[in-house]
Parts: sequence; structure tokens; C-alpha cells
Amino acid sequence: MARKDLIERSLSCRYLAAHCYIKQGRYEQALSILGDENPTHLITSSHNARRKLAHVNGNPSRHVTLRNGKTSHRSDRIEYSEERERDREQEKGIKFQAAMCYLRGLCFAKRNAFDRARECYKDAVRIDVQCFEAFDQLMKNSFMSPAEELAFLEELDFESVQHDDPSVAQEAAHFTKLLYTTRLSKYASPTALSDATETLSTHYNLADNPDLLLTRAEVLYTQCRFHEALAITSSILNSQTAAPIDSSSSAPGMASSLGHNPTLYPLHLACLYETSSHNTLFLLSHTLSQHAPHEPYTYLAIGTYYLSTNRISEARRFFSKASLMDPHSSAAWIGFAHTFAAEGEHDQAIAAYSTAARLFQGSHLPQLFLGMQHLALNNMQLALEYCVAAYEMSSGTTHTGEGFDPAKVLGGITGGDPLVLNELGVILYHQSNLQVAVKLFRQSLVLAGELGCSPTAWVATRANLAHALRRLGRLDEALAEFDEGLRTITGGSLFNPADDRRIELYNAGPSTLADTARSGGSGAVAGYDDRNLIGSIHTSRGLVLLSMPNRTHEAVLALHEAVRVLGGDASGGGVASTLLGRAVEIWAMEEEGEEGTMAQELGTPHATQSPRRRRRFGNGNEGRATRANDDMSTGRKVELGLDEAADEVLGAALSSTLPQGR
Repeated sequence: MARKDLIERSLSCRYLAAHCYIKQGRYEQALSILGDENPTHLITSSHNARRKLAHVNGNPSRHVTLRNGKTSHRSDRIEYSEERERDREQEKGIKFQAAMCYLRGLCFAKRNAFDRARECYKDAVRIDVQCFEAFDQLMKNSFMSPAEELAFLEELDFESVQHDDPSVAQEAAHFTKLLYTTRLSKYASPTALSDATETLSTHYNLADNPDLLLTRAEVLYTQCRFHEALAITSSILNSQTAAPIDSSSSAPGMASSLGHNPTLYPLHLACLYETSSHNTLFLLSHTLSQHAPHEPYTYLAIGTYYLSTNRISEARRFFSKASLMDPHSSAAWIGFAHTFAAEGEHDQAIAAYSTAARLFQGSHLPQLFLGMQHLALNNMQLALEYCVAAYEMSSGTTHTGEGFDPAKVLGGITGGDPLVLNELGVILYHQSNLQVAVKLFRQSLVLAGELGCSPTAWVATRANLAHALRRLGRLDEALAEFDEGLRTITGGSLFNPADDRRIELYNAGPSTLADTARSGGSGAVAGYDDRNLIGSIHTSRGLVLLSMPNRTHEAVLALHEAVRVLGGDASGGGVASTLLGRAVEIWAMEEEGEEGTMAQELGTPHATQSPRRRRRFGNGNEGRATRANDDMSTGRKVELGLDEAADEVLGAALSSTLPQGR
């Protein structure tokens, strides 16, 4: 081609030469052939040319009427045929121009010029709406926010899809738009996504299509229905007809995979991680290391296995290897950052999350994780800013620059990530803005219900709501929320506190593996599994019951259950044991007081309290609070996040139980 100067004279040869350079990893040479500028003038002319061609194809028997009233076909059929051929050649040229815009975007992405890469991909789809490769790059690399994705989809001219039969062309345009809708962010428009998936499954009989099944699995994953998502991804892996491999996402010289689409593996690995399928993760990692040792998802699988078994340093090493092999793998970058968060290395985690936020500008997850890390460092203002940015990206709210307005958040939300609202509520809780925190927690639960999320995945958010109500003094409502949380977690399937950052038992290390995944993780990394969550709720119930009159006996039972569930370890059992001991003492004094009252009514002398017992309990609230505070510190009060409300409850209960004047 170079010897005969075909690269300069032919669009198809220019495209072929650039594609060959990209396959060889010679992106600079490819870009020199393609040029730096996109042919944006074709965006409108391409649509007009296609409509003209469709009109010609739909009216092949054009004729004229002579003066004598007789109809005669045109004599210049040859000219008509040449015009039709020119239109077809123009259509081919438009496709090649769009394909070269796509290749230009790949070159810019390799140079980390993501803004220019995004514009190249968008222009490619605008010029040729059937350039699916460019649209796929926009979606899987999160170059746009959910709101921007919806707006971009609406501006595309699907009517430019042409066919010899006009009715078939209209059907093809509708099919293309439905297919593109399934690739949008799962937070963009849940209703539109559900309708598109249902139409493709029923009307077009694509229920067993691997791409459509993958979309269903992604939706289930965002809803925290991990076992159902795992069943779908496993069925895709076990199917005989595997999706074709996207070779453009793999570096040159890599070995072939097991025959499945590489985009399937991050979601499948995340499902295995969330369901604590350690043995399956080990087997899959071993299989991939044998059959696809040069693929980035192989190292992603190994890192996921080590992360699930709490071997953080090994997981970090393999996540780092995966990110080096594929710098645009969101799962590898997020997993790499999670390893620092799991060990409490907040500064390094912030640096890794910041890199992920720069690479994946349309995903709200890096912003959310940055907010979590700043919340763990008690940087409330920065945490609020990052979480507000994550809320705006996930829900499509326009940034006004006027700061956080809870009224806008509490308005009619049609999409977004409920976890973002939970995190905003946590921040406002720590800032003592309890009224708004309660509303945000409630809105998070409502939105989770609208998205069809599993109720067990939001038990900790309900616990957050109950704690906020407790601090507001609305004890009956708080107790009702705790009871509802216990009914949900014990009545449903085994719960893994995946995506919740609890207030009183707060842990700053998130554990999500991919950008299509839900934020959160298993107990192996976050430190709290279902046993700890149930025990902490029982402990919180005991605190609430101690604050309520004449319910000390119920508080003792709740705290006893907490100790039974948690045990005596440092994950919360020590605090529960301390509170149980104090509650038993309060209960004993109440019983003693009741016996004294009954004795006075019956005229029987009642034994007075000994000086030793009086010294044991003290004469004021200050001494009791000091001792309670010391005991709480030995129970790792700071780590568990139990605030001073426990001491206040115990002090108030003791002072109300001791006889007056002592």
C-alpha cells in the first residue's frame, strides 16, 4: 500500500494501515496516518446522504408523464444507476471515516488524552450510528456520567440506519436504539433499561443472548442480588456458545482466552467475592493461570481470591499487575485501591482512588470511595464534597456550585445509587444534622426499594436510621427500625454487609471490585460479617431499651443475646459484655427498690444499703460516667464507634434507680 501510494488515495487502505499499526502497538504511526482532527462536517451530511439513499432504494421505479398523458420510464436509466452507485460509495466512505474516528480515539486513549479520546468516540457514533465499537468504548470506560449518556443517546440519529426495505430500516433503527440502551449505566434510567431488556428478550427472542444476560447480571449486581447475578454469569461461562473476544482491549501477543468475552470476568469475579465463594475463586484463578496466563483478568482473578481470603499484600501485588497490563481496567484500579483501604492506609488509598477517578471520569464510584476515606479521616468537608459529586454523577443532578442542598436531594429522585444517600446521611449524622440525616436514610431505603434491591443489603442503612432517631430522642421509632432490621436479616438469606458504612460500627475500608459492581465488600475485608451486624443491632436495642422506662429487663435480654452472638472477642463482644454487666446491676437495683417499696407498704423493715455497696456505685453521675468511659475504652469503644450516648444512658439509668438523698 505504501509503494503504490494507496494510503493517501483510498480511505479503506488508510483505515487498514492504521489498524495494522494499532495491532502492532505502534500508536504514534497510526495517529500520523489518521490525523488529529475528526471530520465533524460529516455528522450532518452523512444523515442527509443516507436519507437520500433510502429514498432512492424505496422508489426504484421513478417515471415521468408525457404531454399526451402517457407514462414513460426515464431514458437515462444508466445515469440513475450511476447516481445510485455514487450514493453507495459515499455511504461506504462515511463508514470508513467513522471507523477512523474510532481508531483515533484508541490512539488518544493510549496517550492518556481521555478528553480527546471521548470526543473521537462520540464523533464516530454521530457520523455512523452503527459504529458500535466506539459506543462500547464510551460505555465500558465510563467516559460520561449517567445523565450525559442519556442525553447522548437521545441526540443520535437512529433514523439514518438504511435498508432496501423502508419498513425493515425502521425496525433496524428501533433495534439499534434498544441495544444501545442496554449498555447505559444501570443508574441512568432503570425504567428505560428494563423496558429495552424486556423487548429484546421477548419481541426479538434474545433471552438467551450472552450480551443481554450480562446486562441482566449487571442490574442484579447493582441491586445487591449477588446470588442471582452469579447464577447468570455462571450460566454464560458454562454455555457452549461464548461471546466473541474484543481483541482491541488486549495487548498484542496475548494468548487467547477461554472463549468468553473478557468483560464478563470482572462481574463474575465480583459475584464470587460477594458470595464468599473462596473455593470457586481459587479454581477459576488456577484455570485462568494455566490457559490464559497473559490476560489481565487472570491476575484480576488471583487478586480477588487473595482479597477474599484477607491476604491483602498478595492481592495488592496482583491487582497492580493487572492494572499495568490493562491501564484502563477499572476493576483492577478499584481493587488496588481497596487493598490500601482494607489496611487503613487512607492516604495511599486516596491516591489510588484519585487515579481511578481521573481514568473513569463518568463513574461515581471513585468519588464515593474518596468520600468514604475522608470520612474515615474525619475530614467532613472533603467527604461531603466528594459524596455530593458522586450523588450528582449517579443521579444526573446538575452541579450548581452553590454547595450541598438537602432539599434537592430529598426531591423526586428518578435514579442514582442509594449508597451515596446513605453516605451523605452518615456525614450529616457526624455533623449533628440529625433531622436531615434521618430524611436521607429514609430516602436511601425508598430508592433501594424502587430499584428492586435486596432488603437484606440495606439492613445497616436501617440501623443508621435507627441510631439517628435514637439521638433525636424518638426511641419508639428507633426501636421499631432495629426490630425491622433484625426481622429482615434473620428472615432472609445469609447477609453479607456489602455496601453499608455503619455509623456506630463504622469501618472505612470499602471492598467493591469493579465499576459495574456495587460498592462494599465481604466480612473478610470490611471486618464485619453477618454475625457482627446482628450482634451490634442487639447491642443497640439494649441501649435504646435502657433509655426507656421500665424496660431494663428487656435491655438485659437484648444485651445477653448480643454477647451470645458476638462472643467475647474484640469485634463488639467486649462492649456488649460491659453494657450487659451494667444493665444487670441496674436491673438488680430496680428489683431491690421494688422490694423496698413493697416492704414499706407491708410495714416490714427493709435492709439498708451497705457502705461498701454505696461506695461501689458512688454518689454522683460523674464518677459513674468516668468508670463507664474507662470500661468502654477497654472494649475498643473508639474503633467500634459507640458514641457517648451509651454512657449517658447508663448514668441516667443508675441515677434514676438509686434512692434519693444518697
